Amino acid sequence: MRGWLRQAAGGLPRQFWFLWTGTLINRIGSFVVLFLSIYLTSDRHFTQSQAGLVIGLYGVGGAIGTMTGGVLADRWGRRPTMLIAQFGAATLMLTLGFAKTYPQILIVTALLGLFAEGVRPAFSAMMVDIVPEQDRVRAFSLNYWAINLGFALAAIAAGFAAQFDYLLLFVVDSATTLVTATITLIFLAETRPARRATAGPAPRGGMRAALGDRAFAVFLLINLLSVLVILQHASTLPIAMLADGFSASTYGWVIAVNGILIVSGQLFVPRLIQGHRPYRVLAVASVIVGIGFGLVAVAHSAWVYAVTVVIWTLGEMLQSPSNAATLAALSPAALRGRYQGLNSLSWSVGTALAPVLGGLTLQGLGSAALWVGCFGLCVLAGVGHLLAGPARERRAIFRRTEEERLAVGGGYTGAGVASSDLAASGSGS
Repeated sequence: MRGWLRQAAGGLPRQFWFLWTGTLINRIGSFVVLFLSIYLTSDRHFTQSQAGLVIGLYGVGGAIGTMTGGVLADRWGRRPTMLIAQFGAATLMLTLGFAKTYPQILIVTALLGLFAEGVRPAFSAMMVDIVPEQDRVRAFSLNYWAINLGFALAAIAAGFAAQFDYLLLFVVDSATTLVTATITLIFLAETRPARRATAGPAPRGGMRAALGDRAFAVFLLINLLSVLVILQHASTLPIAMLADGFSASTYGWVIAVNGILIVSGQLFVPRLIQGHRPYRVLAVASVIVGIGFGLVAVAHSAWVYAVTVVIWTLGEMLQSPSNAATLAALSPAALRGRYQGLNSLSWSVGTALAPVLGGLTLQGLGSAALWVGCFGLCVLAGVGHLLAGPARERRAIFRRTEEERLAVGGGYTGAGVASSDLAASGSGS
């Protein structure tokens, strides 16, 4: 057992563990987004479409936040960007709990999305900065493990807290975000790679260069298909369970299965996928996620809902570290924050679109159409990974070779980051 723990968690940098601790604390208190649709429909008595619009605006704010956060992480640094985002999110989380009217809730939720999601690119870039390439799958698995340990505890605790006072959810979420910000302030050092005098000027074009990376753009589009499905767990899934007569606390226990399963098994995933090509792992994972959500169409009892959660969680466990390692391999050091920001943007776009599209489908076409459609999107994503994977691997090899060249005294060639990468990737699809 000790040898397995050393293999799973040993040898990682000290600063990684401060990031990991902050993640765990923050996620233990992550109540609001998870229960926002239930809060809006049951406590505030808004319609399903009104609740979907509120959650969608969180995604819109998050989209702006991730783009801004990615640019600032490269320009200002990881640490100052994280501090501004974390302290702002803590303040807005509490403000949302006291918001009374629907327009107030719309505005505050959009601002909350901007700050809460704005921290992600800087956080992810800092993790890539400090963890060597050979250890990144382990590090991402450990971080994902912490996220879901906190998620499991939060889902159970929030289900009980919601029975007493929904305001408590906002207060605890704000407090844990403040604790995480304090860890950033005291224990985390700046990690943005210094520009070496021998390396020449940083690549021009910034976000334009990142957007011009076709293999990366295709990766994001394929990933968005899975995101639209996975995020139904926090929007239409609770609504479907309420329609079947289940309470908020039952939903909390059912969705907690996701976190419990990940906490129990995620640290075994790196060994399981070792030696397999990442794009094939992502293809299999996408289909498994689709099967899990597709089976919600026939779920009408709590235990069947729990089984569906088990299935799509297995796919998610395979998908998350492979996605993160692929993103790290594709992103150049000088634009790492922007690449992470664009990746977070795909999740923010999904956060905006998933509840709106899911709510409209549920209300207009019915439950079966929604969940069968989720299965179809995931199958499409799996096929996309298989088709785009080889070009993506060539791009990762090119990135690694370029970084090694810079390490021995080479330099960037101005705007050539985008054009040379496109040549290296062939068709880029």
